[in-house]
Amino acid sequence: MKLTERAVDALRRHRVAQNAERLELGTQWQDVGLVFCTRVGGPLCPPHFRTQSFKPLLKRTGLPDIRFHDLRHTCATLLLSRGHHPKLVQELLGHSSVAMTLDRYSHVMPGMSDRTATAMEAALS
Repeated sequence: MKLTERAVDALRRHRVAQNAERLELGTQWQDVGLVFCTRVGGPLCPPHFRTQSFKPLLKRTGLPDIRFHDLRHTCATLLLSRGHHPKLVQELLGHSSVAMTLDRYSHVMPGMSDRTATAMEAALS
């Protein structure tokens, strides 16, 4: 899946900051090859991540108190409601089939039937 330039820039900035932390910690750094990790390079603990990072971030930005997994639903809902192809959304989410994606998220596409009817009318005109 292709990343946006903004996402690539954010990951590059993250790598620079992480490399600085790695140098500062020296032998204390646990290099296990993770992109997102603890302050010493180890794997994140989900409950700790939720309470110490994710929930405070939601609060600081004024976003509602949601579960981390809800971000997937938001992503799919936004893409499908903007008319992005369900097959691409399926691949992004890692669903086993496009049917699974459509069964789960088809409720967010109410205007598609109007657009489909308009497109059919235009095709037959």
